[in-house]
Formats: sequence, C-alpha cells, structure tokens
Amino acid sequence: MKASATKKNGILHFYFDGELDEHAARLIRRQTDAFIDDNAAKFNYTDAEGNEAEYDIVYDASAKVWSVKQMTETYVYDRYASPSKEHWLGTDTNGMDMLTRLMYGGRVSLIIGFIVVAIEGSIGIVMGGISGYFGGWVDNLIMRIVDVFYCLPSMPIIIILGAAMDAMRIDSWTRMMYLMLILGFLGWPSIARLVRGQILSLREQEFMLATEACGIKVWHRIFRHLIPNVIPQLIVTCTMSLGSTILTEATLSFLGLGVKYPFASWGNIINDVNNAYVMTNYLFIWVPAGICLLITVLGFNFVGDGLRDAFDPKMKR
Repeated sequence: MKASATKKNGILHFYFDGELDEHAARLIRRQTDAFIDDNAAKFNYTDAEGNEAEYDIVYDASAKVWSVKQMTETYVYDRYASPSKEHWLGTDTNGMDMLTRLMYGGRVSLIIGFIVVAIEGSIGIVMGGISGYFGGWVDNLIMRIVDVFYCLPSMPIIIILGAAMDAMRIDSWTRMMYLMLILGFLGWPSIARLVRGQILSLREQEFMLATEACGIKVWHRIFRHLIPNVIPQLIVTCTMSLGSTILTEATLSFLGLGVKYPFASWGNIINDVNNAYVMTNYLFIWVPAGICLLITVLGFNFVGDGLRDAFDPKMKR
C-alpha cells in the first residue's frame, strides 16, 4: 500500500494507491498526521487482524508531498552468472537472462527506429511536396521553418526533455512514445529538403504539363504523380536514417534518458555497466549488445549504399 499527503493551509489531504477500507484509512490519516507534525521518518501500523507493518514517511520538497511507503525486500539470484547451458549469454545485475534481453532489446530498438523514420518521412513528404510544388511565398515560409529546425540543438533538447520526464516520473511505455514523437518531429527537415529539391526539377517536365492539361486536382498531381517519382531517393535516405536513429536511441538510453526499465533496448543494456569493475570482469553484459548495435547500424548503412547505387543511373554500365 502506498499513500501520499499534501498539506494545504495546515490541512493534510491524503491519496491512497490501492484498496483500503474507510476505518483503516481514517487510522492511517490520524497516525500519519501526528507523525508528520512530529517530523518522524517512520511509524508502525497494526491492522484489525493484528498484523503489524512498518511504513516510511518520505517528504518531496519540490512537490511538497509526503509519501507513505512500505519497504519490501527483494532477493535476486544468479546475478552476473557466467554463460552456461541455462543462460547462454549469462545474466545481468538483476539476474535476467542476457540472451532474452538482447532479443527484446533488439525488437524495441528496431520498433523505435522504424516508427521514427515513418514520422520523419510523413512530415517531410508533406512539407517538401507542398513547398516544391507551390513555390513562391509558400516555399519561402516552409524553408524558413526548416532553417529554424536545423538551428535547434537536437541533442540538448532531447536530454532536457528526458530529464523533465524523469522528474515527472512518466512510466516507461509513455516515455518511449514521447521519445519516438520527439525524435521524429526533430528529424523531418532533411527529408523535406530532399523532396522539395526533387519536385522542383520534376514539376516542369512534360508529364506534369499533361496532368495540368487534363485538369487533375493539385493534390493528386503532388501525391500521385510527383511523390512516386521521389520514392527511390526517399528509400535510400530513410534507410540511412534508420541506422542513425537506432544509434541516437541507444545513446540516449545509455545516458539514462531513453528507454527505461523494465523495457530493454541495446542502449540501456550497455548502461547496466555502471562501473569499471563490471566493464572489465563481465564482458558478456555489454559486448553482445555493442556487437548487435554495430552490426545493425552497419547493415542498414550498407543497404542504403546499395540502394543508392542501384537507383543511380550513373552507376549502371
């Protein structure tokens, strides 16, 4: 059971986390009020069945909230166990199987990478398509917005937002959603510039003059005739961006500002190496995650290079 209390105008307001009958709630309110006034750090509570439990009173000065918590002990077995038949890559500081965490961490890292690239691509295609087709003041306005985004220090912004989410104690799943949205929102300008440049060279060609002569709607001209011609270049750019996005997520998770426990990612697996002793004596904790990260990023970069060469007519003989 957990409870929190906020004192306003000398009156304590209680909030209970979990099921509690009214009689027990009144007793805890009365006892906690007295102990808070006495600046006590803990107190004992005996329920109607005679079971006694010790509770700690913790005061958060920034939020002006007292938290009443019951401490529990957790025993962890097989900490830093060496690779064996039961655990092929050993276990981490929490006794968790490293091979399982690597697989789950790879899934999380790849999901974040694909979703971030999808967000970047969606915003970049729309903004770049509108900018390149209409030109004039629309093009100038969108390009100035792109310039502003290029001037933003992305990493400090992400670090500040990560620290803010730590202070607000946002749960791991919501935090991961915010991380994907932030990375996607900050990464679209490069794709918008690419799409704009391609459309500027395509909109004066004969097939576009034919679409105008046929009276096709503007949005159909952009998204059914111009954008498909930019897809090859977009695929190359997005593939290259996928590797850098996974690397960015791993960096943030390593710094403790990305994916949080209990979710696993390759970055926060490496983050488990929190001192030189673990780094030098338990290589199986961080080396496999580093190798997976290296192979994945290199793989996507090689795929991007191969697609670029395949789509470039100058490379064909």
